[in-house]
Amino acid sequence: MFQADQKIVPRSVWGKFARSRWVMVWFTQLLYYGTAWLEYNGRQALLFDLDTRRFFLGPLVFYPQDFIYLTGLLVISALSLFLFTAVAGRVWCGYACPQTVYTEIFMWFERKIEGDRNDRLRRAAGPWTFDRAWRAVAKNSVWILFAAWTGFTFVGYFTPIRELTQELLTFTIQPWELFWIGFYSLATFGNAGFMREQVCKYMCPYARFQSAMFDKDTLLVTYDEARGEPRGSRSKKADPTALGLGACVDCNLCVQVCPTGIDIRKGLQYECIGCAACVDVCDQVMDKMNYPRGLVRYSTQNGLKNAWSKAQMLRRAFRPRVLVYTAVVWLLIAGMAAAIVARDDLRVDVLRDRSVSFRLAEDGLIENVYRLNLMNASEKVLEVRVSLSGDNPDFRVVEDAPIRVKPTESQWVVLHVQADPEGVESGSNPIVFNIQSARIVDGMVQPASAQTVEEDAVFLAPR
Repeated sequence: MFQADQKIVPRSVWGKFARSRWVMVWFTQLLYYGTAWLEYNGRQALLFDLDTRRFFLGPLVFYPQDFIYLTGLLVISALSLFLFTAVAGRVWCGYACPQTVYTEIFMWFERKIEGDRNDRLRRAAGPWTFDRAWRAVAKNSVWILFAAWTGFTFVGYFTPIRELTQELLTFTIQPWELFWIGFYSLATFGNAGFMREQVCKYMCPYARFQSAMFDKDTLLVTYDEARGEPRGSRSKKADPTALGLGACVDCNLCVQVCPTGIDIRKGLQYECIGCAACVDVCDQVMDKMNYPRGLVRYSTQNGLKNAWSKAQMLRRAFRPRVLVYTAVVWLLIAGMAAAIVARDDLRVDVLRDRSVSFRLAEDGLIENVYRLNLMNASEKVLEVRVSLSGDNPDFRVVEDAPIRVKPTESQWVVLHVQADPEGVESGSNPIVFNIQSARIVDGMVQPASAQTVEEDAVFLAPR
């Protein structure tokens, strides 16, 4: 009823696509581990500060009120994935997916310590010896150290990484920080060290719905069946035509190098992550046999069927579906960029003091108390003035002194609004706070930077 999968031990391979994968490994890991240490204006350049509910991205500061930008980023990412998949299949999976990248790194450690595929299979089939034991201990130790570094860096994007380093060295690290370092380290160690292709085949939903985004002009790793079949072994000097054989020598190396253990000669399979390891090794075999390269290659179903050239397949890449995806993605990127550039420096939340609905001031006026959360989303000091919109003289803000909000800081301010009981209606009266802000540079207010934010509120009067 059930047969466990055999452990996949991929063979190492080198070629132009393997080099491309390692370029992406270096790029993504330098970006991941290096960005956490970058500084901007005396603070960490990229930081999700959960304590103060702020997100720093270089010169940009985002607050929970800016959630719409995160939504836009997720929509752009999803549509970009659809675009890349329509053009080149699972190219993301094969070259930039964290599961692929970390598996590639862990397999590199494995090969350096335990040897290539044949050495590992030979040791695994034999008894436990000192040689096998110390290699296994060394491999797992290196994996654990690398996974711990990965988990530490991950938490460093939520707690300033320099502070986190100091806490770790002085044994003052907080329990939640220690938990998440351990959790992410364990996830990296398990996924990249042991689960590997199981994540791609069974856990990742992308493998299941990718076929809905493919069409016959999607660029995929393909096997040229018309050229390769019938397959069979032969000597290098033999004439395949005389033997009635195709170009495939049935060496099975394409299966041995595949990180998910599939046979690309069986056609399109959802387990294929498009890494092109089989292309590299097949080209090497073709070179040894003095056959033309490309028995296994990136191609499209229409390209194989109609024997199209690369130029013909490239022209089909710019089909209506792809053009629509591209236009929508760039429109969203441009719209979000324009919204970020045009956004106000100041974010404001207005809350009524719920402990008292209203109260009578000494001069007989009705008074309501409000708490304003002023959030500076810029790198400059802001001077803020609060008033009420409209020309109704019956309402006024008691505090009229300017308020200064430090760069990237959030500040709570208590304001009192008073009204003449003769000029207000009983119950709830709508009012609008007019909050004007301007940047302060070298101690001087910059009028050109003035911005206005309006926030609705209600003023309660006795019935």
